Amino acid sequence: MLTILRRDNGEGRMEQRQFQGAGGTPGGVGLFLLGLAMAVAGGYLLTNQVTVASNYWHFWGYNAFGLSLLPLLFGLGLLFFDGSSTPGWLLTVAGAAIIFVGILTNLHIYFRPTSLFNTLCMLILLVGGLGLIARALRAY
Repeated sequence: MLTILRRDNGEGRMEQRQFQGAGGTPGGVGLFLLGLAMAVAGGYLLTNQVTVASNYWHFWGYNAFGLSLLPLLFGLGLLFFDGSSTPGWLLTVAGAAIIFVGILTNLHIYFRPTSLFNTLCMLILLVGGLGLIARALRAY
């Protein structure tokens, strides 16, 4: 534990203050940084093996992306006319939410083929790093 001397608010007396580690607990900074590095490395390697593709939006056989833009565009038009328009804000937020949900629902996420050893290394780095971070934040 590290002790730091600091000067008090203009009264001229010195006061001792203890250095707090990760999460305000005593110590654990090195463990926290090691866990953070492991979690970042494991997360990077794991997400590097993922391929993301998307499809067109279809609604009864037709491309529906243009149809999903209508509430957003109409809401933006109302907001340009009157910035405090409640229907304009509702349509703009609803249109943006429809587009966001449409993008998410049309994503296809694939895990690229890799060896079991590489997969285990990625998962152990990720989970072990998160465990070390949690351990460093706990007072001991």
